[in-house]
Amino acid sequence: MMLPSLPQATIAVAASHERFPIRRIYCVGRNYGAHAEEMGHDRREPPFFFMKPADAVVDSAVTGPVPPATNDMHPEVELVVALAAGGRNVAVADAHALLWGAAVGVDLTRRDLQAEAKAKARPWDMAKGFDNSAPIGPLTPIAGVPSLEHGAITLSVDGEERQRGDLSHMIWSVAETIAHLSTLVALAPGDIIMTGTPSGVGSVRPGQTMLARIDGLEDLTVPVGSPVPTPGTGV
Repeated sequence: MMLPSLPQATIAVAASHERFPIRRIYCVGRNYGAHAEEMGHDRREPPFFFMKPADAVVDSAVTGPVPPATNDMHPEVELVVALAAGGRNVAVADAHALLWGAAVGVDLTRRDLQAEAKAKARPWDMAKGFDNSAPIGPLTPIAGVPSLEHGAITLSVDGEERQRGDLSHMIWSVAETIAHLSTLVALAPGDIIMTGTPSGVGSVRPGQTMLARIDGLEDLTVPVGSPVPTPGTGV
């Protein structure tokens, strides 16, 4: 029997036909003070991480369905950075040199499954790492990124603003996040880091369209498609 030939997960590159290959996707939890508070936590605690599969990435303007097994899907707008190099125990001062580019992303969350997992002290994997759960806009090469420390970050749904913050509100900067993560795993080229979301999260439903923006980066549009049928129910 022949071995399967699997596609490489990639992210679009701004103003280019090239695509950036993805190795792993790391996500930082509760990295904005106001969002940490709205989720019932302190404003500053050591960063913690969860992961999404590489093939969870969806390009801008590609319609993604509402996943099965949820009645409460939440979008979370995030600054996304892509690494061109890696290492272990990276110093904060050296972290910027690892960067390839940056983009706008949305961390989609099955909030009801996450709440259940939290209540039972279980992992978040099925709340965060489902199919199409990581829409990411085109990557801007790092030389063209105005700032990773300042700039408005917003999410609107059908023209109504849901989230508004500033990159300066991140509890842990991009460099600090990279440095801390590198003490836990060996980072490598192709790694993607989603850096957390401002406050204002809430549900979206089929037929709505999300628009995620960060100053100086390509916009990300996320149309919400019909729900995926739940096996055995026909709905």
